[in-house]
Amino acid sequence: MKIVARGIEKSFADKRGRRQPVLGGLDLEVAPGEFVCLLGPNGCGKTTFLNLLAGFALPDGGEIMVDGRPVTGPSPHRVMIMQSYDLFPWRTVLANVEYGLEMQGWDRQRRRQKARELLALVGLAACEEQHPGELSGGMRQRVAIARALAVEPRVLLLDEPFGALDSLTRSRMQQELLRLWREREMTIVFVTHDINEALNLADRVAVLPSRPGAFRELVSIELPRPRELRDPACLALRDRVERLLA
Repeated sequence: MKIVARGIEKSFADKRGRRQPVLGGLDLEVAPGEFVCLLGPNGCGKTTFLNLLAGFALPDGGEIMVDGRPVTGPSPHRVMIMQSYDLFPWRTVLANVEYGLEMQGWDRQRRRQKARELLALVGLAACEEQHPGELSGGMRQRVAIARALAVEPRVLLLDEPFGALDSLTRSRMQQELLRLWREREMTIVFVTHDINEALNLADRVAVLPSRPGAFRELVSIELPRPRELRDPACLALRDRVERLLA
């Protein structure tokens, strides 16, 4: 397995200093090249779990392994993309994509060539000298994806990356992500609260409970892509997931 999480527990202190559980006893295994969506209501711990996978925080209990090694901190092999894009507004699009390679010590010529290849891959080759503030939300998210791909991560973690986009742009970005996933053969864990998004993207959907506990169910989406969400099989899966979230 690419990712193995066993017995994951996490709590945070409230304003009175009392520990409030967020995750309680989560188990998850993700195969190499699998696309898994974490689905659940607001406040159920989806982002907390993703942060633990990224190594931004450590669990209070349990263990997370990636490629057979325990996660003890961040790694360029596990890259996280958030809804806020986190691009540097003072850097050009090209310089933003170069950033991770620059931190790894790549020389200017090599990192520029790599960044340009990735901008072409996400359809933004003509925008390399622009700044993030000059781009639409969908374009900024493609820059963020190109920057993440630059360091060739083994695992891509996405925290509701398309949540702020309009429905048309969101649909296009979902298809773009699926294309890149197939081409790069990445393992992806994707957080969403949108059932249709999960059904459109995932190989499996891990449904989190509203209160700390184990996943309610891991739902396999054994439908060919591209998926038609009005197809009876997809509608049946939607009903099943809705019942799990009720």
